[in-house]
Amino acid sequence: MNYKLIAVDLDDTLLDDRCRISPRSKDVIQQAQAKGVQVTLATGRMYRSALPFALDLHIDVPLITYQGSLVKTSVTKEILYHRTVPAELAKEVVALGEREDLSINVYLDDDLYVHKITSEVRTYCRLARVPYQEVGNLSSILDRDPTKLLFIGAAEKLDHLWIKVKKIFGDRLYITKSKPQYLEFTHPQGTKGHGLSAVARHLGVQKEEIIAFGDSFNDLELFRNAGFAVAMANARDEIKKEAHYVTGSNNEEGVARAIEKFVLCS
Repeated sequence: MNYKLIAVDLDDTLLDDRCRISPRSKDVIQQAQAKGVQVTLATGRMYRSALPFALDLHIDVPLITYQGSLVKTSVTKEILYHRTVPAELAKEVVALGEREDLSINVYLDDDLYVHKITSEVRTYCRLARVPYQEVGNLSSILDRDPTKLLFIGAAEKLDHLWIKVKKIFGDRLYITKSKPQYLEFTHPQGTKGHGLSAVARHLGVQKEEIIAFGDSFNDLELFRNAGFAVAMANARDEIKKEAHYVTGSNNEEGVARAIEKFVLCS
């Protein structure tokens, strides 16, 4: 198959455990681009957090950020697709997080707001390389609709809470986990699948011409909207079962290996 679009997740997929893109991975992606294949990032990260990686890879295709809630170009800053959480619904999510005594992130206009500074917040911001604003009462800033909300906490606690909040919010929100310690809330159409479809329409690319890479639950919609899905060796078993192929881990340049196998050698 001659693929025309590569959609690749960042954390635990293209990035190694130190949040770096290896020289080999960068070179292989540039070879694909030189062949005429478009490349985009599909990440739960903020746009401002994903942008430096896109610029480093010379990507000018719209980026899929915030789990697919915001699709925006890296050079012209054109917004192609944006879905937000209604403010009143966001306040319900914040109240629930406060009752559970969790660290809560609220994302408004590509800025990060927190209600208190915790070790989890500091770690998150160090990895994402973004600043935060402490506001105390998060509901006080929700006079506008946020792009995303995120809880940070113990993995087991969030697994149980995930089941609970799905029953509470039903189809009013898309709720997923990108990492064991993160529980994320976006608009029902704020998924990587919706974001990928928006990029594909923009580029005139068909589903079967897309190859996608991911490792976690938030990548399942990405897989289902691509013609060929590649899971990382470090992915959960539930994710591997949904993929067409399992490549090496994020620390073994698994993305580069699969691009060489399925894109450059086709």
